[in-house]
Order: sequence, then C-alpha cells, then structure tokens
Amino acid sequence: MLLVLLLTLPLYASLQAQENSFTINSIHIESLPSWEVANGHRLTLRCIVDISTTSETRPQHLVLFYKDDVLVYNVSSREPTESYVIPQARVFHSGKYKCTVILNNKEKTTEEQQVKVNGVTEPKITLDKKEVTEGGVVTVNCSVQEEKPPIIFKIEKVELETKLVKKRREKTSNENFVLMDFPIEEQDHVLVFRCQAGVLSGSKVADSEFVRSEYVTVHESFSTPKFQIEPPGMIIEGDQLHIRCIVQVTHLVREFPEIIIQKDKAIIATSKRGSEAVYSVMAMVEYSGHYTCKVESNRISKASSIMVNITELFPKPRLEFSSSRLDQGEMLDLSCSVSGVPVANFTIQKEETVLSQYQNFSKIAEETDSGLYSCTAGIGKVVKRSGLVPIRVCEMLSKPRIFHDATSEIIKGQAVGISCWSANGTAPITYHLIKAKNNFQTLEMDSSGPATFTDKPVGDEEYQCVADNCHSYPEVRSEILRVKVIAPVDEVTISILSSNEVQSGSEMVLLCSVKEGTGPITFQFYKEKEDRPFHQDIVNSTQAFWFNKQTSKDQEGQYYCTASNRASLRRLSLRSSTLTVRVFLAPWKKGLIAVVVIGVVIAALIVAAKCYFLRKAKAKQKPVEMSRPAAPLLNSNSEKVSEPNMEANSHYGYDEVPGNDAVKPINQNKDPQNMDVEYTEVEVSSLEPHQALGTRATETVYSEIRKVDPKNGSARTEYSLEVGIRDQGKEVESEGPLGLLGPHKLSRSRAGPELTAGS
Repeated sequence: MLLVLLLTLPLYASLQAQENSFTINSIHIESLPSWEVANGHRLTLRCIVDISTTSETRPQHLVLFYKDDVLVYNVSSREPTESYVIPQARVFHSGKYKCTVILNNKEKTTEEQQVKVNGVTEPKITLDKKEVTEGGVVTVNCSVQEEKPPIIFKIEKVELETKLVKKRREKTSNENFVLMDFPIEEQDHVLVFRCQAGVLSGSKVADSEFVRSEYVTVHESFSTPKFQIEPPGMIIEGDQLHIRCIVQVTHLVREFPEIIIQKDKAIIATSKRGSEAVYSVMAMVEYSGHYTCKVESNRISKASSIMVNITELFPKPRLEFSSSRLDQGEMLDLSCSVSGVPVANFTIQKEETVLSQYQNFSKIAEETDSGLYSCTAGIGKVVKRSGLVPIRVCEMLSKPRIFHDATSEIIKGQAVGISCWSANGTAPITYHLIKAKNNFQTLEMDSSGPATFTDKPVGDEEYQCVADNCHSYPEVRSEILRVKVIAPVDEVTISILSSNEVQSGSEMVLLCSVKEGTGPITFQFYKEKEDRPFHQDIVNSTQAFWFNKQTSKDQEGQYYCTASNRASLRRLSLRSSTLTVRVFLAPWKKGLIAVVVIGVVIAALIVAAKCYFLRKAKAKQKPVEMSRPAAPLLNSNSEKVSEPNMEANSHYGYDEVPGNDAVKPINQNKDPQNMDVEYTEVEVSSLEPHQALGTRATETVYSEIRKVDPKNGSARTEYSLEVGIRDQGKEVESEGPLGLLGPHKLSRSRAGPELTAGS
C-alpha cells in the first residue's frame, strides 16, 4: 500500500502542479512533552510544514518520519501538521528522529533530533518451587515483556539471613525472558532470588531496578556425621578398636548417601546402604592419628573429624648386625632386642623366610645370603616387627679376561670392541679399560655378562682391563691386550731425485711415497696415457724407487704413481699428482751436432763458390757486346726482320744481365786465338703461351758467322737466312745460301725457351 501511495501521490501532484505553482517554505520537527521522557510515558513527534501555493486549496503532500535513518511512519496529508504518536515509550524508542515532506518533485527534510527514554521496565521473576532439599535445583524465570530484545538478564542467589550473595549469573537473551537453574548446597537455608534487566540504549546499557522473588526454604537431606570410638577412654595396644561414623537421613531422600572413613588421606572403611560405617582393628600405636568421616550425595558433602590416641605396650624391636657388607666366607651375626622388655617372643627372618626363633643368629656368609633381614618381638597378642635391614655378601672377582673380535684385521679409524669379563664375582661389577696406562672408559655391569668398550685406535695400542666390585679385596687386572692396527695409505706423492730436466744418457730416479700406511704397500708407476704400469714394487716401506740408467728422449713425458695396501682393498688405489719430466741432450752431443751442421754449411758454401767462379770464368769468354748486322735481314717474304727483343734474346742464349749482349759460345773447348769463332743468332717468332710446348711451326733463322783471320786479326762477318721446321727438343734442318751452315740443334734453358744453334 505504501509503495502504491508513494507512486500515485507524486503523479497526482505533478498533474496539479501543471496548473498551480507551489513552494515549501519551511519544515521542522518537535517532541511532546519533550525530547527526554520517562519509560512508559506517551511520546508525540510532530512534523510542521509551511507550503505556499497559487491554488485556492492546499496541495496534498507526503510526510515521512525516520528513526536512525529507518522509516517508521508515513502519512499523506493536506494539513500543515502531522504527528507520530508512541503511547508508551520504551528504551528501544530512543534514537535520532527526523521528518521529510515530499510535494511533486520537491522534497525537504528537517535536522535530526535525539530522543531519550529514561529507565527500564522492571522485570517479573517467578520460581518453579518454594521448598527444596539440599542437592536440589531451583529454576528462576525472569522476563520483561515490554522491552525489545536483546536483553541482558542478571540473577542473584541471596541468603536471606545474612544478605550474602552466594551466586550470581548473567545471560543475554534474544527473547523477552530467560530461565536459569541454581543448585541448592548444604549450607543453604532460606533463599531469595533477585533479577535485573538491561537494554541497549545507543552505545550504553540501561539497567532496571532489581526485583526480588519469593522465599525458598531449604530442607536438610542428611545430618553432619558423628564419630563413636570404642573402647572409650584410654586405648592400649592389643585392645580391639572400633571407629564408627553415624549420619541421620531425612525421609525426603530417595537413596542413602555414601559414608567414607579416612585415616589421613587413605580410605579405611565405606558404606552405601546404611546410616553408619565401621572400622575395626586391634589397636596398635601406629593406628594413632587423625580420622575423617565424609557423607556424600550428589552435590552435597558433609564431613567431621576426630583424633585417636593409642598407648604403646612395648617399643618396636631393633635388629642389630655385624656389617651390612660382608665378603663371602666372613661371619654373619644378627641380634634382635627390645628396649626395656627382657622377655618376649623373638623371630629373625630373611624377607619372608624365618631363619631363627631366638634372639640371636650367626652363620658363615655366602653370596646367596644377600637380602633384606628383619626380626619380630611379641608379647601376648601384640607382635611388632623391626625395620628392614639390607645385607650384602660379596663374592671375590676372578681375574678378568680381555679380548676382542680377531676375525678381521683392525683398520685405522674403524671402531673395535674390547671386551672385559670376570667369570666369578658378585654384581654389579665395575670395569675400567686402561689404554696407554690411562683410564680410557668405565662401565658398570649389573649382570654377569662381559662389558664391551668401543674405541677407534689410530695406531698399535695396548689395552688392559681392571675389575672391581663390593668385595674388600683390591681390584683385579687382566693381561695386556696388544692390538695391531693397519693404517691405509694416505697422501701419495711422486718426485724425482734430480731436477725435472734430465740429461740424455744420465740416470733418472723416480720416487713414489705415502705419508703413512702399513706394509706391504704396492707401488705402481705409470706414464700418462698408458693403461698399464711400467713398474711395480711391493715393499714394507712407505716409499719405492724406479731407476733408469740410460735416459733417452723417449722417457720424456708425464708420470704418476699409485699406492695401495690390504687396508684399501675395498676401495681404489690412491693416485699421486702428475710429474712432468723433460730430457735434454748432453753438451758434447750438442757440440758434435753443431760441428756437423757447420761442416755441411761450409761444404755447401765451397760448392756454391766453385760454381760461381766457374760461371764467372765462362762469362769472361763472351765478347763484351754483341754486334748487330749492318744491313737489315729479310725473311723469305722480303720483309725486314725485326730486332729480337729481350725475351727472345734470353731464349736464345743471351745473358740476362742488363747491358750484356754476349752470346754463349758454341764450343768451349776451342782456342779463340787459333780458330775462327762463329756466332749464330736465331730469331724465332714468339708463340702464344698455350703453344709453347709440343708445337710444330715454320721459323726463320738468322745466322751470323764471324771469322777471324789468324794472320792479320781482322774479322769478317757472314750472314745467312735459314728457314726450317722447329720442334721442341729436336733438330732444325736448315741450309744457308752459302752452304756454310749445317743442321742446327735448338734447346731451351731452365730460365726459359733459350734456343742455341750449333754445328
């Protein structure tokens, strides 16, 4: 309905506003009778609105009331004042109030005003019973119907006579009431209960006044227990003692309570089906003391106490002995006595076995006589027993035997068990292990088995065992046990006795050694990159040598060695680092090689010099300059023959030295003074590089022949033009026009295709 009203009212107002104008001048809220009222009084909140309009009638508007920003009341009105009435204000009505007016699309709200309601409505308290027995329960109902939960209820249990609050409980309830159970104890008599309600008001709690309930009468379920002691008066040891605890139970109790009699804290008698409990015993002085009787039922417990004194008839007997510690074979003497009583019945016993019914007892001590002894003395019915006396008989120790597990050899650093054992002797036996004349370890054995000590020897050791027990004889010693310890090889090193650089032909000695190790030790010498050792030696020393009398270049390289003994059979042999050895030649060998090299060099120089001078001599036989023909030569085609170039000249025997145009002599064996010297100059047409070898062609050969007249020394020159077929490495057949030249042979020098013509 409210939603429909809120939707339709603005619509209607908007239609009206299309024709009329309006404005909200002011709005404010007020509280009657005031902003602070007492609990249960009437509270009126008024919202006053001032609206101006052009219409003759006031427009209808909506008025909304809020408490702590929560809508609590709304009304549609044309009146300037609307009210929100709370007939009976309660604490939960306290808060901040405001009102809002809505007209068409216009809205205006007042400031928030604080309303405070003082006081809380008094709660109502009721009980489920007015009479109750001890151990019962009373249920209290406390309620406040007018207040809004949650409500904090406080209920107190009060003793009416003393006004003492015996119990207080508090509980927060989400309802307007709460139920609480209160147990009734044995000290309760006449009780009342009080209730208070607390309601949250803002950030604080407002409490009501305490409301008191009706009286509750408490009835006793059973009385406080009482003692009865028989016989009355003085009680002497031997009398029959009766201790009774009596209690009276009311008819309201459904079952009897439990009755318990205690001496100190020990329970000595109990009863669950009657009104009394009885403890009966023959009176002895040790039964004197403090007795307590308790009666318990459910949560109820009542108690009373009494002191009982018993007169002693005679004191406790005393067992006397020669010594509490005896050696086997010594005399054991025991005597039982009671101070001030010469006549009594005595017994002497070991634990539960009676040894004598007389006052004294003697025997030769055996080891089996060790134990707890006591004696008793009796007069009439009263029998008293002495305290327990421990007596120990010790058997002398036999010479201890020392041994160890010799099935395997002892390796350095590994644990070895050394056992000591005395076959005879009273336990406990204390064994001391002596190592190197010093006390190493101590063990105490409660059994007859051997004592085993653990040690990790690092070298050969001597052990001895010393045993001791309760016997007065001095300690006994075993024989000396000598233990052989095998040390594994450690820190293998390789070295050379001389320098790492060894002269060829001299002696080379390699040394392989270990820091420690028990022999025999197997040493193996290796050369790097070789799988098998080249030398092996098994010695009882920590070092081994390898000798090489004649060292050669083959011994140069890197060496290492390994070492192992029987202590390292289960692991790999230890390897040394690598040693580099270099072999150099002896000085005399170096000198010999130098002499040989120098000799070879000298011989080579001599041969080179000889060749040089021979060539020089040949060169001197050539003319200083070769003359050229006076007239040009023509080839077969009457063409002028071109002057040979430097390359052609070199090919045909001209010296390569610049400026030297001499031609090689044709015949070196002829005397130049006695015969004519003939020179032949050959011009060969140049070939392409690919035609230089294996080519057959026609060539024009120009020959110059100089003849010297032996008479006047004048020279004449003859020329001949020849045409022939040349093949590499073959003769060229040519015939000059004068018929002076025969076949010519063409050859090539190493420097190039040098062509030489000769007859």
